[in-house]
Amino acid sequence: MSRGQDDAQTRNRYLVLNAVRVGGLAMLILGLAIARGVIDAPYWLGVSLAVVGLLDFFFGPRLLARGWSSQGNTRR
Repeated sequence: MSRGQDDAQTRNRYLVLNAVRVGGLAMLILGLAIARGVIDAPYWLGVSLAVVGLLDFFFGPRLLARGWSSQGNTRR
């Protein structure tokens, strides 16, 4: 891979990691709003969304990065 392609891939991966983290945060906030009764939906849905969002926020980017590094993409 050329330097420009490598930089583009690194930038895209950075954007994906941040999008996953922001998505997890949005699910967490939505779940908390449902659980607190701000949004009219079942309580169990709010709690489950909050838990999944929290797990996604903390572990999603780490799992993605681990998957990318196990593909054998090493820099020389």
